[in-house]
Amino acid sequence: MILSTICYIEKNNQYLMLHRTKKEKDISKDKWIGIGGKFENNESPEECIKREVFEETGLKLKTFKLRGIVTYTSKEWETEYMYIFTSNDFEGDLIECNEGDLEWIDKEKIVNLNTWEGDKLFLKKLENDNNFFTMKFEYDGDNLLNYIIYDY
Repeated sequence: MILSTICYIEKNNQYLMLHRTKKEKDISKDKWIGIGGKFENNESPEECIKREVFEETGLKLKTFKLRGIVTYTSKEWETEYMYIFTSNDFEGDLIECNEGDLEWIDKEKIVNLNTWEGDKLFLKKLENDNNFFTMKFEYDGDNLLNYIIYDY
């Protein structure tokens, strides 16, 4: 089981996105994703997202909001539970990321990027709904086979 976080950092109707291009063995190679990563030992989701955002971007989150939790399942990969955060309250200057290229992308253009299919579903919820949600995605490789959405 993998525990991870992701944050969609917002500025001027754009999200800061990471184009995963720099790691050879990367499940998300060549995909665009939000900022985040795996929990370290004894970390809470909040501690993890603050650390990951700072390590990957150089930005310090001042405030952020937990918006949802996603369960990823696959026959090929270990089950992952990902906490989804958003923030528009941060400080600092962007640094070069060792996992890929950081870029501010207009929210409406993200659907045209090479992202995971499930990401498009929860990004739509982030934009259109303030309620907390959970989702479960079942993948076969890059193909989304099934999904369930629960609203709270």
